[in-house]
Amino acid sequence: MTATPPPRSTMKDVAALAGVSPKTVSNVVTGTVAVREETRVKVEAAMEELDFVPNLNARGLRKGRSGIIAVALPDLATAFSAELLHRIVETAHERGLAVQIEETATDPDREKELVSRARAHLVDGLILNPIRLEDSVLDFADRLPPLVVIGEVEQNRADQVRIDSRRAAADAAQHVLSRGATRIAVIGADGDASTATATSRLRLEGVHDALREAGIDADPALEVNPMPWSMTGGAAGVETLFRRGVAFDAIIALTDTLALGALHALHDHGVGVPDDVIVTGFDDVEFSRYTAPSLTTIAFDRRAFADAALGLLESRMDDRAAPPRALTLSHRLLERDSTNGTPRGYHP
Repeated sequence: MTATPPPRSTMKDVAALAGVSPKTVSNVVTGTVAVREETRVKVEAAMEELDFVPNLNARGLRKGRSGIIAVALPDLATAFSAELLHRIVETAHERGLAVQIEETATDPDREKELVSRARAHLVDGLILNPIRLEDSVLDFADRLPPLVVIGEVEQNRADQVRIDSRRAAADAAQHVLSRGATRIAVIGADGDASTATATSRLRLEGVHDALREAGIDADPALEVNPMPWSMTGGAAGVETLFRRGVAFDAIIALTDTLALGALHALHDHGVGVPDDVIVTGFDDVEFSRYTAPSLTTIAFDRRAFADAALGLLESRMDDRAAPPRALTLSHRLLERDSTNGTPRGYHP
């Protein structure tokens, strides 16, 4: 005979064990009302002891919500995606939201599927990182669900959180120029507007801005876009520069992951960093502090980024008719050992 499972614990059970009211338990679960630290600790201990699982759907019934949002990034395999998702999930849970994670790659149909899911109220809203406006659901959707765009795609149909990637890339280029570099290679660059992602387009424009200001012409032979943007791609980008037989004294990699591959390939060819070539990355992922040498990179506050994205999404879920808002967060250049010196240059 099959044993009858024990009844599932309720908020009233938790309240009785913690010695508080069910409303206080609800406030701890949802995070909508501040609760004293001592009370919160007692409630969370009771929840753990009773193996209490909050009913996210029930919490959202009053507003017709599921309590679930979806987050979609193009490539979940990168260190940047992992660190950003960690912050978004952490922040969402603090706000009482569960998160579905999706990968869109370069397939617009995946974006359409997510939008359809939101319209069917299977999720309450989306945080979406499209790589190109031309291929994105944003370009043709007639009625968007609650949606926040993150990243560089320039659009005015949905709320958006971003950093100024063009300015940030210009800052990286100005930094290597200040170190005496004049032959600056860019790994991740794509000069073809028909195939370039929004990220590669804006960051390459930023490098060009700094070169132009310094009176230096951009050299297409120094611009490579290995795909995918992985460590393997970064190493392949350096190999392409060697095959082209071009001289260079700096590399601006448009992500830290590309930069790590570039550092490996330079080392394999006996090119010293920073003595021969200086290198910068972009994103300040954790490993950038531990490369050899440590990597100069563009950094921004990912916790603040997640807070901004979740705040905009919750505001949009509450008010669908409000005009779209765009928030641009600050960035900073972190100088580390990979640019600590005046480079002699690599000469084929």
